[in-house]
Amino acid sequence: MKGPIIFTGLLLLGLLSQAQDQQPDDSRSAPKSRAERKSAKRERINNMIRMEEEGEPAYRKHNIFGIKFNNDGYGLSYEFGKLKTPYRATIFQFEINEKKHQKEEKQSTSDNIGGGFVVLGNPFIYGKQNSFYQVKLGIGQQLMIGGKGNKNGVGVYAIFAGGLSAGLLRPYYIEVESPPNSGQVKKIKYTQADSAEFLGPFIVGGTGISSGWGEMKFVPGVHVKAALRFDWARFNTTITAIEIGFNFEYYTKDIEQMVGVNGRQFFNNGYITLLFGGRK
Repeated sequence: MKGPIIFTGLLLLGLLSQAQDQQPDDSRSAPKSRAERKSAKRERINNMIRMEEEGEPAYRKHNIFGIKFNNDGYGLSYEFGKLKTPYRATIFQFEINEKKHQKEEKQSTSDNIGGGFVVLGNPFIYGKQNSFYQVKLGIGQQLMIGGKGNKNGVGVYAIFAGGLSAGLLRPYYIEVESPPNSGQVKKIKYTQADSAEFLGPFIVGGTGISSGWGEMKFVPGVHVKAALRFDWARFNTTITAIEIGFNFEYYTKDIEQMVGVNGRQFFNNGYITLLFGGRK
């Protein structure tokens, strides 16, 4: 009888010991305190900064807003980027621009009243037929040429992108005195029937941007761009950069902007964009 009893006792002791070994460690399973979570987050940020300073990007995506200055206009932009490799990202871009014609020249009408000149009406652009806007959707690549090296360094990137361009033509309206010397004013745009008044000596002024929006014409096109981007933001999770590059656009119809000047389908320009955004 003693043998089976001793064997059974040893077996129970073994099972209890094994159960204790398999119990979870309370110190490991207990939830972390607020201070511990802050410390872990700070350590992750420090690791990201250290990786960036060593030339190894640590982010996965970025969002950038831009103010664009073309040599023939201006615009606004937005870019979303997704990192594919440590040195290459796929970028998606959206832009809204207004393109000015090189012959545009703002003028004002005036009259000699009481021995002095008085400006009459709003400023206008003589002979302007259409305002030309572009809405662009593009996809491209951002390639790292040189990392920042340290917090005070400058990151250099090459940008290549292209896509669709929606050309929008808004008729340009002016105010004219019609009939001449009658004191009556009316708004007109350029047409063959109103060409004499539109280009005549009885222009009162412009109408601003309030007219012509319901008469816009759509002209489809495509665009490509190439640029260099210089990012000098102090912290690697933020973006403060300048982009310098060239645009090339082609539209399916002639874009007519000025009366008496042949329209064209192909446009090219240089630009500078101020960029602000962040990385995650």
